[in-house]
Amino acid sequence: MSNRNAPSTKTYDLDCSVARTLEQVGDRWTHLIIRDALYGVRRFDDFQADLGIARNILTKRLNRLVGHGILRKEQYQDRPARYEYRLTEKGRDLVPVMMSLLAWGDKWLADGDVPLHVTHTECGHHMHAVSVCSECGAQVDAFNLTTAPVPPVIEAIRQERAMESAV
Repeated sequence: MSNRNAPSTKTYDLDCSVARTLEQVGDRWTHLIIRDALYGVRRFDDFQADLGIARNILTKRLNRLVGHGILRKEQYQDRPARYEYRLTEKGRDLVPVMMSLLAWGDKWLADGDVPLHVTHTECGHHMHAVSVCSECGAQVDAFNLTTAPVPPVIEAIRQERAMESAV
């Protein structure tokens, strides 16, 4: 008998952290639930009211997030049984991801009218996510990064494109 709430594993890209991550948090509703949890929303009815998500979809997403260890479910009332959903350490570790999505959306989709300001409580300044090298502190982008090892299919594509441009 299979557990419908157990995390599923796809058979593609098992050696890719991006693919594995997207299996757990890769859809719109899941990101919005995590966003609301970061805002302090904890109860099913509050998630449902804020997001306008169908109850059956919310139930599936919350159960999947609990199954993956991103949220934990804590009972706060006995009769009837009611639960809160709280971020785990694994869930809180998604803060940089959410801040990066926020910064990207502010840059490319906000038309100059940033809808939300994030304040760093330790210094009191508005902030946005910046990707930097963990070793030297320099900002990183698509032009100053390499990966290793390169997946074989990507290496084959690169070699094919290099041969095409040499012709």
